[in-house]
Amino acid sequence: MSESGAEYGTIDGVTSPQMPTGTRFKSGFACFIGRPNVGKSTLMNALVGTKVAITSSKPQTTRRAIRGIVHRPDAQLVIVDTPGLHKPRTLLGERLDSLVRSTLSEVDVIGFCVPANEPVGPGDRFIAAELAQVKRTPVVAIVTKTDLADRQQVAEQLLKVSALGEWADVVPCSAESGYQLEVVSDLLAARLPEGMPLYPEGELTDEPEQILVAELIREAALEGVREELPHSIAVVVEEIRPREDRDDLVDVQAWLYVERPSQKGIVIGPKGARLKEVGTRARKQIEALLGTKVYLDLRIKVAKDWQRDPKQLRRLGFYD
Repeated sequence: MSESGAEYGTIDGVTSPQMPTGTRFKSGFACFIGRPNVGKSTLMNALVGTKVAITSSKPQTTRRAIRGIVHRPDAQLVIVDTPGLHKPRTLLGERLDSLVRSTLSEVDVIGFCVPANEPVGPGDRFIAAELAQVKRTPVVAIVTKTDLADRQQVAEQLLKVSALGEWADVVPCSAESGYQLEVVSDLLAARLPEGMPLYPEGELTDEPEQILVAELIREAALEGVREELPHSIAVVVEEIRPREDRDDLVDVQAWLYVERPSQKGIVIGPKGARLKEVGTRARKQIEALLGTKVYLDLRIKVAKDWQRDPKQLRRLGFYD
């Protein structure tokens, strides 16, 4: 025991606090996969303990492989939240699906998410078939959103999900209520390889600040928009800089892109009211992220059919 009372273990000759002597520390990557809107981002945020990925009721909210870092006494679990796997209808959709598949080949354990409150459908079976091709990586099936289902529904869903494939484990949980989150973390961490921590203690994501700010703006823009619009919204943050004459204010300049002039009108709203709401909602989230007051200069531009245009996709940060 140390003078502080903490017990130490050894990791390749390096001592690690809070670990029993002789315990081997583990570190590695897990990813969540599932059809759109099954709660992957919400689950990752709950496990990390803070918001690192935006959430929305709109399908395909996640467009990047966002990494959240779970610090445990016995392991460092890096969770990669992937876009929902779906049948793509645009070049953007094809690139997102390619991103998911490349992520599957790079992680140490996969969490296959299926919601407790919705029937198992073709999308779940399609993903289960995809996972059957991943031979060397263990898959933990996670029945999410148990707070939205009764006990009978959850029990039946566990049986149905178990029947979809051969899983290392099947576990129900709720990111909203916290039900069995520790069990999910334990099951994923147990399948990581032994190794040193990959990130410094206290670091919760490795996403660049500009990307996080852009995602918060897009999350605010997704609230209350029509069904066809969410896919057409993209955000690029041009600049984040401290105000020259103020120690307590940061200027953020960002562009919100849509595909058609009619969509621009929807986002702006009558006399600019809706865009003002988006800016207010986003600014509060950005201030919480940056820990300072923010002046948000949010402008909107039409980039015609950007989801299908390779040049526009690259300009907006969606690379091959």
